Amino acid sequence: MSKKIKIIWDFYGDKAEKTAQHHEIHLKEFMEKHQLEILNSGVQSAADFHFMAFMTIDEKNVVIVRDALKPHRAFVVK
Repeated sequence: MSKKIKIIWDFYGDKAEKTAQHHEIHLKEFMEKHQLEILNSGVQSAADFHFMAFMTIDEKNVVIVRDALKPHRAFVVK
């Protein structure tokens, strides 16, 4: 069974929420173009003026996504 990895891009400032929402669109486009599966994606608020775009993917796709999209951080989810 493959591990699931949550990959995160952080955005800060008064336009962070809109930027994170827009970034999620591009994440989905990238995954579709490369025929890779997204298990989950979205935008989360960490604090005032700090939003995150994220997606959860199978471990087998991490290197492709990491090298192309340069996420800020990632971790294993259960």
